[in-house]
Formats: sequence, structure tokens, C-alpha cells
Amino acid sequence: MSTSLAPAAPADRAQRGRAARKRVPRSGHAGWLAPVDRADPVAVLERQGRDRLSELLPIRYGRMAGSPLAFLRGAAAVMAADLASRPHTGLTVQLCGDAHLLNFGLYASPERRLLFDLNDFDETFPGPFEWDVQRLAASVAVAARENGHADDKARRAAMAAAAAYRTAMGRLAGRGELEVWYERIDADSLRALARSARRRRQVAASLTRARRRTSLHAVGKLTEVVDGRRRIVHDPPLLESAGVSDMAAVRKMFSDYRSTLSEERRLLLDRYRFVDAARKVVGVGSVGMRCFVVLLAGRDTDDLLFLQIKEARNSVLEEHLPHGPYVHPGHRVVAGQRLTQAASDIFLGWMSGPQGRAFYWRQLRDMKGSADVAGMSPSELLAYARLCGTALARAHARSGDRIAIAAYLGDADTFDRAVADFALAYADQTADDHAALGAAIAAGVVRAAPHV
Repeated sequence: MSTSLAPAAPADRAQRGRAARKRVPRSGHAGWLAPVDRADPVAVLERQGRDRLSELLPIRYGRMAGSPLAFLRGAAAVMAADLASRPHTGLTVQLCGDAHLLNFGLYASPERRLLFDLNDFDETFPGPFEWDVQRLAASVAVAARENGHADDKARRAAMAAAAAYRTAMGRLAGRGELEVWYERIDADSLRALARSARRRRQVAASLTRARRRTSLHAVGKLTEVVDGRRRIVHDPPLLESAGVSDMAAVRKMFSDYRSTLSEERRLLLDRYRFVDAARKVVGVGSVGMRCFVVLLAGRDTDDLLFLQIKEARNSVLEEHLPHGPYVHPGHRVVAGQRLTQAASDIFLGWMSGPQGRAFYWRQLRDMKGSADVAGMSPSELLAYARLCGTALARAHARSGDRIAIAAYLGDADTFDRAVADFALAYADQTADDHAALGAAIAAGVVRAAPHV
């Protein structure tokens, strides 16, 4: 992805954006028709699972089988291949790579402000901006249908996400570089979603819960005192003892990881000592990846910190796009997050572990929270879709040519309508793919555990 935007004048950059309409007209983003050689979605998932922990894969399939939205969450690789089968604009940004609406949420900045932003970067990679917008809009349409909303309401919500992205990108295109870099969305923006007193209370409670979700809060839920020593509670298969060999490996990785932090953060980390570690199952699409939580103690036994170490693989986008700037997958995740988020975890770092596997580190909980999408009315989902679209534009404006993208999108709603049309059509595809997974489970092709 080119970062040398400064030499080009704004008018030249805008012209580059308008020229991209010849490659893909804005109306060309509409619709979805599966190509005749489209890979079987279950086969794509099975191929992903070949180098994962096989004993955990039934949990992954069980979670994905729960609903079409759950399937979409875990099927980033399926959708990446589908998007790659279509022409694209060539207007490159640092993609999230998995920008569905449940990968937006609350977290704490280093200054302890609660922000709303993208919060998952396992698939981050440079690519055409519209891929993130289309995944977001499709997830909005799928969520709307699951909430029982009529298709006209689903279309309006998906269109709102694209329109908010276009409007925000146009606004940012007129701003200076530092102003764009410092742009952020305060968590109180969520209050605007609340149209009723009941919903306002729910949003206020969500913000309060997020502010309480820290390492100290996790200590009470995930640890216990055994023979006078603090230990992580085991809850198989979701939270299990690391075992002797894994424990030794995690200790070694902890030592190596500190070298990827800045000097002052290494000093901070050095004030903590290793206490315990456990293997943890996280997410939907990530199930089966090697993931551990590490308990550290600082000043005394009451000054505790949880870090998470998670395996990083090649992004699902990499087989469809030119090579990116990072060789190490953990470095890719961390650099992509730092580039894309308004403010990032001070403990983000990466390193290589046993057998050369790549990992990255972060805090397990740092005031993290998410919206209750399943409980949203049509108007609330529409407002939330707008917020996510705005956040996505802010993220893309940091790394991509915001002037070119804004010029491509223009002032009319042509792009918005096309993306909404795609979202509804891809929601149909997601329902079919979800049904295909259910059939594969029923036929014994893959094994699914009860939802845990």
C-alpha cells in the first residue's frame, strides 16, 4: 500500500478517485451472483482448520451453526474469496478484513477515555476500501433479518452504513493530516442510538459495564486462590491448563515479546512478574487458533494484569491481493491495528513461538464492550449502522487516500444504494451457506459441539 500521498495535489488525488469509476462504476457494486466455480463454503472452512487445534474445531462449527450472523462472523475467508471474484476500485486502504458490525465496540485509550472503534484486526491487510464497506453492510442486513426486520428495513440499515461511510469520508477529505489522525469517536456517541427511556438505560448500563471490564474485574471471574497462590480457574474446554510444555513455551514467548514494545513500555512490563497461564477459546472464526491468557502480578499480589497471547496466521485476504509490507503475521496484526485504530493498547506486541508460529499480545480486557445488536429495533440498528460506517471511514482515512475515495464516492447516493443492494443479496448467500454448514453437520461431514 502506497504511503506517499503528500506530493500529489488534492485536485490530482480527486481526479484519481473519479478515474476509478471507469474500472468499477459506483452502481457496479450492486447485486451478488455466485460464480459457477465458487468454492464450497464448508470446504473453505475445513481447509482453514487443517492447522488448527482439531479438538476445538467442533466448538467453532457449533458456534457458526447457531445462526446466519454467527456463520458470517466465522466465514471471513468465504466472503474474502467472494469479494475477490468481483472487479474492485484499486483505491487501497489498510482493511480491517473482517469489518462486520460485531467487530466494532468500546475500548479504553491509553489516556483511559472510552472510545468506539473497530476492535478486531486478525485479518487486517491492504486492499480496496469497498471490501470492508460491503462486509459491514452485509452483516447489517443479516442482523436485521435475524431481528425479524422486514427487508425494506434491512435495506435501509445497510444503506445507512454505506451513506455514513461516504459522508464521513467526504468530511475527512477536507481536513488536514493531523486533524484526521487525531479524529476519534467518543463512547458517548452510543447514547444517540437510544430512542426510548428503556434503551437509554441499557446503553448507560453498557457503558458502565465496559468501564468495569478491566484486568482487576477479570481477576474476580477467572482466578482463584489455591494453597495461598493466585491461579487461573479452569473451565474446560474454554479455559484449560496450559500444561507443562505450553507453560514453558508461554514463558519464553513472554520474554521475547517485550522486545517489540517501546522502551518505556518495556520498563512498565518489567515491573510485572509471571504468575500463571492457561489456554483460552475465543471468538467464532478464531476458534482452534492457539490462544493463551497470562496472569501477571505487579507491585503486590493485588496488583494484577491479564494479557492475551493469540496465534496470528496469514490474513484471509492475502491469497487474493498483492503482497503486503509485513512478513511476520503478528507484526501485520499489530501494525494494522496501530495504523487503523484511533488509539491502541499499550501492550500490543508480537513475536514467534514454538515451530515458528506467529503470535501477538494485548491486554485481555481493557474496558471492552459491545452493543446488544440482537435487541435492536429497526431505528436503533439503522443508527448503529451509521455509527459503524462513520468509524470505518475514520479508520480508512488514516491509511488510504481519503481525497481519492471521497471523489470516487461523490455526493449522490449511488454507491450507498448499490452497496445496500449487494448486502441484501449477500444476506441470501449467507443464509444458503449457513444451511450448507447445517447439512454438513447433519451428514457427519464435520462435527459440531453444542454451543458453548
